[in-house]
Amino acid sequence: MSSTTLLTVAAYAAALVATLVLAAHFTPASWWRRANARALAVLAIGTLGIGSALTWLVLPAAPAMAAPLARPAPLAADAPVAGREYRTYDHLNLRSSRSVGARRLGVVPAGALVTATGNRAGDWWEISAAIDGRDVRGWASSLWLRRADESRK
Repeated sequence: MSSTTLLTVAAYAAALVATLVLAAHFTPASWWRRANARALAVLAIGTLGIGSALTWLVLPAAPAMAAPLARPAPLAADAPVAGREYRTYDHLNLRSSRSVGARRLGVVPAGALVTATGNRAGDWWEISAAIDGRDVRGWASSLWLRRADESRK
């Protein structure tokens, strides 16, 4: 066993003893005549609280871990490139603004090519697509777009 494990076990054993001593002095004796949920809760919470405090005091501080990074800035491959073609993964609703509640301008069929304008707001990209023979510009979720050169799996 490592020294850290031994110190942790010793801290919680001491916490159990301290909890029993404190409970004997500060709780009614009737609580301890037979096992009950209240006595178990006092022992568990007391041991956990005191053991955690002792462990924190006794054990050396763990080496600081790097904090998880927020979502990194989009890579060039992730960002919509003005003029680049993308293929729709499935039927795609083209919207008047960046919201699923926005007015639908049309539906781009699955597998169709669309062109990014370069404007972006989170996962919403402004694109230009041919719908029923006319060029329509609107907003679509980028989750349904794939690079034109990307193979479909």
